[in-house]
Amino acid sequence: VQLQASGGGLVQAGDSLRLSCVLPRRIYSSTAMGWFRQAPGKGREFVAAMGGNRINIADSVKGRFAISRDNAKNTIYLQMNSLKPEDTAIYYCAARIGSPVTSTSDYPYWGQGTLVTVSS
Repeated sequence: VQLQASGGGLVQAGDSLRLSCVLPRRIYSSTAMGWFRQAPGKGREFVAAMGGNRINIADSVKGRFAISRDNAKNTIYLQMNSLKPEDTAIYYCAARIGSPVTSTSDYPYWGQGTLVTVSS
C-alpha cells in the first residue's frame, strides 16, 4: 500500500500550509488515517488522526492544526495554521485498519514524508 504525501515547504512563522495524502481507493473507506512528524534529532510523534466519526489531535497543535478528508479524492488533509519554528519537521501520513489511534507502531502503512520548515 503506497501513500503519497505532499504540500510541504518553507514558510515563515505565522503562515499556513496544507498537506495532502492520497490513499489507494481499495482500502480508503475502511482505514483510519493519521499525520505524524519527526523533527531533526527527535523521534516520530503523533499530530492528528481521523477515522469513522472520531478525530484525535495532539495537544501541541490543537487549535492550530485540523485534519479532514475528501472521500471523492481518497485524500486526507492537514491544515496547519499559525505555524511556529518548532513545527519544523518531516510530516508523514499513515493508515491503518481500525480506529484513529495515536501510536506510530499501530500504523502499518506510511507515506514517504514531506518536509515543512518554518523560519522565525
